[in-house]
Amino acid sequence: MSDFGSRQVPLIPPEILPIEVKRENEYGTLTSKRYLYNVKSLNGKSLKPPILDTPPYHISLITYLNYLILIILGHIHDFLGLKFQRDKHLDIVEQNGYAPWFSKFESFYVRRLKKRIDDCFSRPTTGVPGRFIRCIDRVSHDFNEYFTYNGKTTMCLNLSSYNYLGFAQSEGQCTDAAIDTVRKYGINVGGPRSQSGTTDLHIEAENLIANFLGKEDAMVFSMGYGTNANFFNSFLDSKCLVISDELNHTSIRTGVRSSGAAVRTFKHNDMKALEKIIREQIVIGQPKTNRPWKKIIICVEGLYSMEGTLCNLPDLIALKKKYKCYLYVDEAHSIGAMGPRGRGVCDVFGVDPNDVDILMGTLTKSFGAAGGYIACDKWIIDKFRLDLTTVNYGESIAAPVLAQIISSMKTITGDTNPGEGEERLQRIAFNSRYLRLGLQRLGFIVYGAPDSPVIPMLLYCPSKMPAFSRMMLQRKIAVVVVAYPATPLIESRVRFCMSSSLTKEDIDYLLRHVSEVGDKLFLKVSSGKASVPEDGRPPRWDIEEVLRKTPEDCKDSKFFSI
Repeated sequence: MSDFGSRQVPLIPPEILPIEVKRENEYGTLTSKRYLYNVKSLNGKSLKPPILDTPPYHISLITYLNYLILIILGHIHDFLGLKFQRDKHLDIVEQNGYAPWFSKFESFYVRRLKKRIDDCFSRPTTGVPGRFIRCIDRVSHDFNEYFTYNGKTTMCLNLSSYNYLGFAQSEGQCTDAAIDTVRKYGINVGGPRSQSGTTDLHIEAENLIANFLGKEDAMVFSMGYGTNANFFNSFLDSKCLVISDELNHTSIRTGVRSSGAAVRTFKHNDMKALEKIIREQIVIGQPKTNRPWKKIIICVEGLYSMEGTLCNLPDLIALKKKYKCYLYVDEAHSIGAMGPRGRGVCDVFGVDPNDVDILMGTLTKSFGAAGGYIACDKWIIDKFRLDLTTVNYGESIAAPVLAQIISSMKTITGDTNPGEGEERLQRIAFNSRYLRLGLQRLGFIVYGAPDSPVIPMLLYCPSKMPAFSRMMLQRKIAVVVVAYPATPLIESRVRFCMSSSLTKEDIDYLLRHVSEVGDKLFLKVSSGKASVPEDGRPPRWDIEEVLRKTPEDCKDSKFFSI
């Protein structure tokens, strides 16, 4: 038995669990209506400047010294290894007249830094990634050169999955709908959509997505990454300009590069820098010819997955209208999980979705399915149906996946199981706010917006990243640690992924263990600027006081700035 808060949950294989306990392991029962939070729309207001908490100078200095020591030792290891153990470094030396794929300098970071902590990444799991996740145990050999498996698994509290609304379940209305669809349509739909892949399910899903988002039309794709990677190729050419937020996802960057369009980046969420670039590019025009740009498109994300921050949508819309640009918003992490009705950033800010030219999102996270979508004006979708690479050469979404999308979206809107979707939205909002404020009061530096289900907690030193991950696993908690190049070099972090499937007692359990590990690893370095302490209160609270006062305080707007 494992004690998660005040509740006892048996950790035994799911195939022999009673149906009630199995359901509880996938989606925890709400213990009190007090642990719900109804998100309020900002009604067109812009974001306030964020209050950034920075670590003491000695933390930054120690972090740089950590990397310096690792780099020096790594180069010494390479030098001695090539001299005395050449047979163990065959991947970076010439063999049979062939040069190595990568030089020792190019592959240095992967070999000498990342590989040493590979046991913290890509941990294999099995079963449903719900409230608990079952991690497959493995043993590392020769500094993570390879792993062996002993056939055992460990059930952990799940803070590592993008199952925001908890729809990834092995039973329930979504699973029933998927199974019924398999019986009717089969596992797949029969090939590329341009030939025989389109079914009535595709049409229903696209119409439902368009109505959900408030757009004229929508188009679904079998892969979220591919949605971004192929969109720009059809919409842009070399005479177009993309102005991109510096923290945009790699799928956007891949798509823009493949389109041949010119690219300019602006500092994350800096509207003054963005406006300056727009004005300059309108004046300068295309390189060499100085002709006006054919299209100028501003690309941002609704919710940034590494920072937990929101785009400043009202200001972006104002700039887009002022300079007659297109606005593209990637809502991979915000759609379904944020806003009073789960409609993403447009819902959060209370703006008209028609003021955003193109809304893109994925169906893998909040909806527990797979694939992506583009939602915009009908004339753009009609053009995509003719020449977008994805639909001409890729497979369409399988029928059971479409059933999952349709069922989960109808639950959110209340068309099926009225009240369930609203409760899931209120649960994830409460959970996100509670964990964020609790971590801040304990003394950790935390990034992001209050209602963001992505909660990054800064670790800084590279050595603390594997230590935190391994110590959490020992405590039966699954977390995701992230480092360079996904983040700035000195801003290694753990990224807690919140879900409505978690209960308040689960978060209590998490906070207790994070506080304990944080004390051991000296991670509580916050100055208290980012949170709003009570009169005379120190920036760091005792864990018992956090658990007692924070659940109610997290509903009070004075403790959050947005």
